[in-house]
Parts: sequence; structure tokens; C-alpha cells
Amino acid sequence: MTNNDIFKKLRIAFNMKDTDIIETLEKVGFSITKSEINAIFRTKEHRNYKPCGDQLLRKFLDGLIERERPSRNKI
Repeated sequence: MTNNDIFKKLRIAFNMKDTDIIETLEKVGFSITKSEINAIFRTKEHRNYKPCGDQLLRKFLDGLIERERPSRNKI
């Protein structure tokens, strides 16, 4: 299973749109464009396919944690 597959499954599981993914990544200080996100979700055979790197997936998971379980120290 590739990082792209994991990213796709998480997007579906959390019912996220492109804007939700951008907002989630911005929470952890990572910026990405909508076209980059679309390239990650394309099939491997597509000419605009982009592999999802480890850093992107790690930042996305960190953002999901912050989104779903905000820290209690924030008031």
C-alpha cells in the first residue's frame, strides 16, 4: 500500500474535500495547492500523477489529530 493509497482512504473515511485537506495541512504549517492535491489522487498511469511523500502524509496525519482532537490547553 502506497502513501497515495493511505491518503485516499483517509480522505474518504473523514469525508474530506480538497479545501478541508488544505485547511488541515495549514493547521500544522504545511501549504499545498489544490492542483497538487488532485495530482496525488490521480491514478499512477495518469501523466499528472504525483507520488505522496512521507513528509506530506506525516503532516496530514498531524493535522488530522489536531482537527479531530484539539489540544486542551487552547482556551
